[in-house]
Amino acid sequence: MKFLAGALLAILVACGASAEPIKIRIQYADPTTHLTPLVTVMPAGVLRHYGKSYVVDPIFIQGSAPSITALAANELELATLGSQSFAIAVGEAKLDVRAIAQVITVAAPGRPSGYYWARKDEIKRVEDLKGKVVATNARGGTVHAGSLLHLKRYGLEEGRDYQTVELRFPAMLPALLGSKADLVFLVEPFDHDAEVNPKLVKLFSAADAMGQVETGFWVGKTDWIAKNRAALLDMCEDMILFRKWAYDPRHQQEAREMLSKIGKRPVEQFAKVFTKDDTLERSLDLQLDVANIQRNIRDLNDAGAMNINIEAKNYVDMSIAKEAAQRVGASR
Repeated sequence: MKFLAGALLAILVACGASAEPIKIRIQYADPTTHLTPLVTVMPAGVLRHYGKSYVVDPIFIQGSAPSITALAANELELATLGSQSFAIAVGEAKLDVRAIAQVITVAAPGRPSGYYWARKDEIKRVEDLKGKVVATNARGGTVHAGSLLHLKRYGLEEGRDYQTVELRFPAMLPALLGSKADLVFLVEPFDHDAEVNPKLVKLFSAADAMGQVETGFWVGKTDWIAKNRAALLDMCEDMILFRKWAYDPRHQQEAREMLSKIGKRPVEQFAKVFTKDDTLERSLDLQLDVANIQRNIRDLNDAGAMNINIEAKNYVDMSIAKEAAQRVGASR
């Protein structure tokens, strides 16, 4: 009897332990673009598995490149990388990682896109940035890659012809208005203030700089992904449900109000988010365009912005997102 009681207790303890949700630390650089903090405040009934098999701990890190260090040090489970920082993580940092889900994509030219802004009276052409200061959220990320590529087309080399400074996204507009930086990239909702300021001008767009860009996607260590595949599958299913909910016209306003509270900005400034006029695209089934990642990496190498050649498809695993999409009836 004692043996049976002990065995039963061991089973109960094991079951209790396995029932504890896995905490997944996910890096984000901006709440209104990556949306990661919204996962923790979703209305009841939208997500099926949150708090059961997993919970999300949103970790703010200013850009994708610094998150590589955090990922290597096991301070993150998932980093939100772009094509350039992904190549750096694999080719320079030598991390054994896989990309598992799309976060955001800059649309192709001709579609709404984020812009690099300047002061109208001082910078009329890209060439006018010679001797000036260009702001980025973090070196090695997509915003940095865009300015590197576009200015290089006009013969401007970083360090020689202009200086780059790192600023948080909320600090970029004040830096531009205060002449602390001469070119900045504005994400929503900060671009709304720039739109109504006659002293500012859109110099070029992210799409002008890089075409269609896989701007952000979740990347984790390969062994951790394999070990926690079941929880990741549940989370990806919930992310698809979240996106379908947020892009549904019946819920768009509620989703924007949540963004407003997190971003501490008027809800009116988020009017384009979750609509066809949004400057960022989010795949409803989390699928990445791997060929586009490869093109992004090739363009950066061809322009001399970096010298890292990797075969992107060897470091992408879309099986989790595909299975999650099948669960909820999503299709590409």
